[in-house]
Formats: sequence, C-alpha cells, structure tokens
Amino acid sequence: MEFKQATLYGEKKPHILVIDDDEVIRGLIKNNLNDLAHVDTVISGEDGLSYLKSGRETALILLDYLMHGMTGLEFLKHMKSMTALEDIPVLMLTGEEDGSLELQALEAGAVDFIHKPVAVAVMRQRVLNILNYTYLQHSLQDEVERQTKLADKRKEEAEQLFEEMIMALAQAIDAKDHYTHGHSQRVAEYSAQLSYLLGDDPKQVRQIYYMGLLHDIGKIGIPVEIINKPGNLTDEEYAIIKSHSVIGAEVLKPIRISPELMIGARHHHERFDGHGYPDKLSGNDIPRAARIIAVVDAYDAMTSNRSYRKGLTTEKVYNEIARNSGSQFDPEFAGIMLEYLRKEKDSIKESVQEVNN
Repeated sequence: MEFKQATLYGEKKPHILVIDDDEVIRGLIKNNLNDLAHVDTVISGEDGLSYLKSGRETALILLDYLMHGMTGLEFLKHMKSMTALEDIPVLMLTGEEDGSLELQALEAGAVDFIHKPVAVAVMRQRVLNILNYTYLQHSLQDEVERQTKLADKRKEEAEQLFEEMIMALAQAIDAKDHYTHGHSQRVAEYSAQLSYLLGDDPKQVRQIYYMGLLHDIGKIGIPVEIINKPGNLTDEEYAIIKSHSVIGAEVLKPIRISPELMIGARHHHERFDGHGYPDKLSGNDIPRAARIIAVVDAYDAMTSNRSYRKGLTTEKVYNEIARNSGSQFDPEFAGIMLEYLRKEKDSIKESVQEVNN
C-alpha cells in the first residue's frame, strides 16, 4: 500500500512533530521520514506544547522519554489533559533499558515505543502502522457520521411522507361530510394540545396528533347519504354509522410503522362508564389516547354547525362536558377541557363588558 493512500490527509502529506533534545536524533528522524510526511522538530516538551497549542494539525508525535526540563511523561500528561490534543498518537523514544519505563509510557497514553539507537527500518514501519491506523480510524468515523446524517435525512423524509399521507387521508374523510369540514384536523390539534398539557413527551404528542387526524377514517366505508342525512337517523342507519370505529381500526391495522393509529379509530366512542362502543370498555381499560380524543371529539362536534342545528355556545358546551364528566368522559381529561372552556368564557365576558362600557 502506498502511503498517500492511507494517510489521514488523503493526497496530502501529514505533519509529524519530533520532540527531542538530541540534535543528531532529530536530524536522523527528519531525514528518514521526509518522504512520508512533513516533519517539524523542537528541542523540549515546553516547545512541543507551544507548537501544538498554535493549532497546527499534527498526525503523530515522536517524543523523547528523557529530556532537559520537561520529561516525556510530563509532556504526555499535559497533552492528554487537553481535549483538543488528547487524541494525537505519541510514539515514545528512549535510550533507557529499564523495561518498566515502557509500561509507564503506555499507561500515560503512548501508543508505541522505540529504543535508541533508532533502527530506521523499524521506526519507519511503526510510523506507517500508526498513521495507517489513524487514517482508517478517522475514515471510519467520517463514514459513520456520513451514514448517520444520511439515515437522519431519510428518516426525516419518511416522516414527512408519512405525515403527508395521513393528512391526505384526513382530508378525504372530511370531504365526505361537508357539515364537519376540518373536523379531523381540529381534533388532532386539540388532542395534541391536551397531550402537551398533560406533560407527554414530544413523541407521544406527535402520535396522538396522528391518531386524532385518523380517528374517523372508518367513515370512508359509510355511505355518503347516511353521513350527510339532514334529519334523524333510523336505528339501522345509526348502527351503520357506529361501524366506522371498527372499519377504521381494520383500515389502519396493516400500518406496522405506527400500530397505535388504530387505537384512536377503534376506541374514541368508548365511554368511561362502559356504555360506549364498539367494545364497551370502561375506565382505564379504555386506551389513554382514546380517552383524550373522546372528549376533544365531542367538544368539536358540539361547537360545529350541523344540518339540524348550529354549533353550541361555549357555556352550553361547558355544561355538557361537566355533566358527562365521569360517565361519558374521563374526569381528568374532561377537567382540563373544562379549564380551557372556563378561560374562554371569562375572555368572552371581558370582551362583552368592554363593549358595554
């Protein structure tokens, strides 16, 4: 393998710093590594730290163990204590025969050790090994970062496509009922707000938003003439309308990427007292998200204009939710909705008073 194919800097030669107070050693190393890298030399650990602190990009340090002033071990400790410098590999040089010195150097952070007098061929090979390893390590890190960014981008695009598909389905639902146009969107937004007020995390808020958008998707399977019938429904027609919860759950069941979607569709007409449909669940046996959507769905239905009546006033809606808290609605979620309506009532009163004054 040619060196230029395995360096941290691609086609460019890397920079190597030699720290040694022996002029002969500095010259020997520089002369024998010049074809592999740009070699800079300094005569002390203090000068080495100044060199590195200047911001020069350094791929490898060849460091003498025993120098005048700061020793190689002291230099290593200083260097490794600085985040910007701690990852630079260090190849230690020494003329000492004490084997314990090698262990000390390795424990201090050196990656390899060379004894003096320096064997040029050994030195070159070890330098190449370290630089090749560093290059591959950085290349792998760069590739991981690139793949992570690519995965994040694909995930973002998939989530955007998923949301667009859900929005399209919600619009298709609302298009069937011209009296409640925008109902699914409003239920989704109110449900998400309620979820947020309950302290849910962003993922939960987003999930309940999507569930709100598709809670009525089963109406796709209900004849338009029944959905838009201006008068009262017959028992048979009402039974058909009620089937939209089961139909909706079956429509959404195959969506494995978001299995919770079917919960809102199937259970948003369950009642807290167990007299709802389709499964007659009661209390906490009703999925939490469905209990949230239930009160929001009823609120929007009461405030929307219908063929047979106009939307109810805030005061009437407030009284209906309060009356059905604990029977139709989960009292906790009904309480939050009532607090919202109470503030809205107070705001209306203040506006009326200002006009009268």
